Amino acid sequence: MRLDKYLKVSRLIKRRTIANQACENKRVTINGKEAKPSAKVAIDDVIAITFGNKVSTVRVIEVAEHVKKDSAKELYEII
Repeated sequence: MRLDKYLKVSRLIKRRTIANQACENKRVTINGKEAKPSAKVAIDDVIAITFGNKVSTVRVIEVAEHVKKDSAKELYEII
């Protein structure tokens, strides 16, 4: 699955266009490397997102195309 879509489906970022912009502005990394919006996300990848001065780091547990709002947090674990 594409990184921008995963960020939206998992609700780490609210909208896919915002996820695209975050990736293009080099605010998102996968396993320590800067990631483009089209980067592939796999299970056990570590994603770090920079929001201002705060960095949120999560480990991918599951990759799913469609997820209901209340079960979106089951896709990742916060590190």
